[in-house]
Amino acid sequence: NGRLAMMAIIGMFYQDGLTGSAWGDWANFTESPLRASAPDFSAELGVTPPLGFFDPLGLSKFDNPEIAAQQFRRRRIVELQHGRVSMLACIGYIVPEFVRFPGYCAPSQNLAFTDIPNGLKGAAAVPLAGWLQIVTFVGIIEVSNLQNIQTDILGDYGYGAFGLPFGKKIEDPEKKMKSLNAEINNGRLAMFAII
Repeated sequence: NGRLAMMAIIGMFYQDGLTGSAWGDWANFTESPLRASAPDFSAELGVTPPLGFFDPLGLSKFDNPEIAAQQFRRRRIVELQHGRVSMLACIGYIVPEFVRFPGYCAPSQNLAFTDIPNGLKGAAAVPLAGWLQIVTFVGIIEVSNLQNIQTDILGDYGYGAFGLPFGKKIEDPEKKMKSLNAEINNGRLAMFAII
């Protein structure tokens, strides 16, 4: 019964922080980070039906609106990066079922690309030198982080279709916003799919 009572009290405190309604001795506690004022992000890119602006944990709420905007920007860029990597991972999980690179992954070990199994079993089959190449590549991408690039619309770096610089750019603002929202939503789905 003690554990249940503790969970009930924690739930009441959390609900109070979310709704802002004061109760009991907590009526004078106004420093809750869950009650902090924050900019309205409901009109930002990625706010689409059916959920709209989805922040059940209050991660976008800070006392300082400038910090809130910076954190929202940083988290949106990270969401885009993870979404793009997850979309590539989903493709990389499916394509080897049909197409394999010719040649050797590790010639010194006589390990061909066709010898590496699909899925998670393939991770154990890749030699250490292969993993070092992957980690180095990811490290280079992280060092040249896209968070430092200033753009009007997060995720829109001015590239053409499919992120290729020589691709045709979307000129119509409405179509561009629809395309950027689709990328965010597809990235969110891919993050769940690759799990």
